[in-house]
This record gives sequence, C-alpha cells and structure tokens, in this order.
Amino acid sequence: MLKGNAIVGQSGGPTTVINASLAGVIKGALNSSVIDIVYGAQHGIEGVMSESFVNLSERFKDPAMLELLINTPAAYLGSCRHRLPKEFNETFENIFKTFKKYNIAYFFYIGGNDSMDTVLKLSQYAKQIDYPINIIGIPKTIDNDLAITDHTPGFGSAAKYIASSIREIARDAQVYDNNTVTIIEIMGRNAGWLTAAAALAREEKEASPHLIYLPELAFDVDKFISDIKKVSQKYKNVIAVVSEGVKTKDGKYVCEGATADIVDSFGHKQLSGTARVLADIVHEKFGWKVRSIEFSLLQRCAAHLASQTDLTEAEQIGTAGVETAIKGETGVMMYFKRVSQNPYKVEILYHDISKIANVEKTVPREWINEEGNDITSEAIEYMLPLIQGECKVRFENGLPIYLKR
Repeated sequence: MLKGNAIVGQSGGPTTVINASLAGVIKGALNSSVIDIVYGAQHGIEGVMSESFVNLSERFKDPAMLELLINTPAAYLGSCRHRLPKEFNETFENIFKTFKKYNIAYFFYIGGNDSMDTVLKLSQYAKQIDYPINIIGIPKTIDNDLAITDHTPGFGSAAKYIASSIREIARDAQVYDNNTVTIIEIMGRNAGWLTAAAALAREEKEASPHLIYLPELAFDVDKFISDIKKVSQKYKNVIAVVSEGVKTKDGKYVCEGATADIVDSFGHKQLSGTARVLADIVHEKFGWKVRSIEFSLLQRCAAHLASQTDLTEAEQIGTAGVETAIKGETGVMMYFKRVSQNPYKVEILYHDISKIANVEKTVPREWINEEGNDITSEAIEYMLPLIQGECKVRFENGLPIYLKR
C-alpha cells in the first residue's frame, strides 16, 4: 500500500457532473489514511507540467463546499486538450520529476477518450522506470463513447437537457397553423448517443421529434428531403434532430464549408453549422419557414437540469477510483456494469486502460431503425434510467449558486 500525496486533474470537454467526480475523489482522499494531501492540477496534465496546483485538502475542509462543488457545472480545476508524445521523452521525465518533488503516490485523471490516452501513457512510463505510483482513469464525457463502461458520467444529464428542451421546442413549434420545419443540431462527432437521446422527449400522442439522424450511418441529403416531405403530410410542424457529425457516403461532413477548417490538438475537426446547412436546403426546396437550432455548450453545462442519477454515480465512481488505487491497482479506468434494468442497478468496477484508450463506442446498428432516421425502443429503454431524479441546486436572488474557482 503506497503512502504519499495525490494529484487529480480534469481534461477534455466539461460536463454537468465532472465536478461531482472531482468531489468523489476529494472525499475518498480525505477519508484515506495513506493519502496526506490531494492536489488539484489546474488545466489537467498541463498543470502537472507547469506545477500549477491547488491544495484541495485545505480548500475543501468544509463539507458544505464539497456539496456546492457537486452541483457546479464545468471543470472546477480547468481543463485542457493536450496529447502527450507517442514516444517517451523528456516530457515524461519532467512529469515524473514533479511527481517525485511533491511525493505523489496517486494520480487520478477525470476525462474522456483522449484523456484515457494520457492515463495509458503515464501508466506505461511508470512501469518502464519502475516508479511507485498508482494511476487511475475516472470516466467522463457527454458523448458516452468510452469502451467497456455501460455509460459515462455526464451523458445522463446531457440527455435529460436535450429531451427536456426538445419537448419545449415542440410546444413552441406547434403554435402556427402552417408548415414549418425545425432542425436541431446535437453534439456527437462519430457517436450518436446524444442525438439518440432526443427520442426521450416523446410522450403519448406526441411524436416530436419526428426524425433522428445519427453519425453511425451515412447521411443522404435527398433521403432527408424525402423524409421531411413524408412527415409533413401528417404533421405540419416537422422537427428533425441531427448529429453535428453526420457525413455523406463519401465521408464528407454535411457542415463542411459552413465553418472554417479548424482542428484541435488531437486533430479533431471543429464541427458546427450542420443544422444551418440543412435548413437552407429545406427552405429552398419547400419555401416553408425553417429554423435551425444548435444546443452547443448548453447541453453539457445545464446544471439546473442535471440528472440526480448522473450526479450520484459521478461522485461514487470518483470515490471508487480512490479506493481502487489504494488497494494497489494502476493503469485502469473505473467503469459501470449494469446488473439490473428493472430496478436499475449498476456495479462500479475497473478495467485495463489499454483496452479502453483510443477505442470509440458507437450506437449499435440494431438500435437504429431500418430507414436510418430513428432509433429503436431498446435504445430508449437503455437511456431512460440515466435521466432519472431532479438535482438539488441552491438558488439566491432567483439564480443558481455555483462554486467560483
């Protein structure tokens, strides 16, 4: 059993519940007899490289502060999108010199797919130089695209926001007695989990959204127009939901040309404008009033509408990560295993990070309908338990209170 200090960092795009996982790590560390101080790395691995740390043991002595952290959106410590080199070099040497300087025996990294690549590389380097440190990945991403785990913290709250917002949009769209089309763009580059969550908005005698398109299948613009026309014969106010990452069969993003060709440090293209492009096409074809709506950052930071299930699980998996590290595990990611659907129940386990990092989990083909413009009931049954429960946000002067950095 290692004894020393710990560092926790947050990386990648924030979520509504990423700070709940951070709170879980802090709680686990504060209750441990082998962790003396838990440091927070500001802006992820970049904070480790620059020795930019916050003493979280001091800052969160008051349990009330931790409770406020749990319900605060975005990454409290700050985030980054930084890819470590493929080859072990002085970057790794300097990181581990910092670990030694601060007597770090435990490193916890809260993040998504790209962040797990950092966990993998640091674990491999530690093993190569025989450095005594336990490194644990804590899953996080609204995209729900991490391998092995049943779902990821952050997805449930984003799904709840998406479904709730679409119900409201549907009501608004129905006020006029003339043909309208509303096209809603949802985040999701290669995995359509968030777009699929739009189906949760449906209720008895309410078919909105009428059409759903995921990036798992090639997008056909002519088929899209045909689908719109077909639905409009039954519903005057058509609502279609489309993933930002839909591509045509030749591999071209529908939104290409709508935005500049910008990529991040991981080489991912910046996607935006899919709904606008399709709205222009629909308007030109039919002459109807067409709206394009892009939820953008709102779907990952709407803490006032978080899923309590998501918040609770996010905190639990953070604490479980600390307990797993103290037991001696390293080079693993914590994950959820669904053991019961009704009643819904999960176990928190861990798995070798080498089987998870850089592996993308997409929506199964059998969960998408044959026509490729909707999802199946199995997908809805999978998602429904993840959006349950209402969060307990504190309000002051009519507005939610969030923890300041």
